Amino acid sequence: MQLIFATHNQNKVKEIKSLLPEKLELLSLNDIDFHETIAETENTIEGNSLLKAKTINSKTDKNCFADDTGLEVKFLGGAPGVLSARYSGENSNDMKNVEKLLNEMQFATDRSAQFRTVISLLIYNKTYTFEGIVKGRIALAPKGNSGFGYDPVFIPDGFNKTFAEITLEEKNKISHRALAFNKMIEFLKNMHV
Repeated sequence: MQLIFATHNQNKVKEIKSLLPEKLELLSLNDIDFHETIAETENTIEGNSLLKAKTINSKTDKNCFADDTGLEVKFLGGAPGVLSARYSGENSNDMKNVEKLLNEMQFATDRSAQFRTVISLLIYNKTYTFEGIVKGRIALAPKGNSGFGYDPVFIPDGFNKTFAEITLEEKNKISHRALAFNKMIEFLKNMHV
């Protein structure tokens, strides 16, 4: 069975492909030659996840899913949250976003945070939602070279290393995205796809 992952982010695709059962063929937006940017206009992580999945489903009429992830920092009242990817403004990138986050947390006494992923799966004209949360804290400075986004400054609970310092295999065991995807994969297995 083919399943479209409504993303252009090859890092996400790589992370997820290693978790999927062999019977499922995962296609990214690049694989189906869809190169438009889907504007994330909703004001919640759940809303953006569903918006992306519905957009691709309506254009392809195929089973698909989309995810949206936010970093929620307690000291910042849950920010950057739904704006995580665009936190530093219009021309934001991973480095600028991390820089802004660390600047805003210079005097933070509470560095606790969580990554939250919400997946919307549209399959056989029904919608299902899966959520994964990993709790941790924000490092004082970026460390590590793997991963992407806020990985260099997020230290998951139970670790003394950032997500960018651990292997992809380690990350896939504990990450917010892996937790949400594992829930979806269990669901798909129970559907016998």
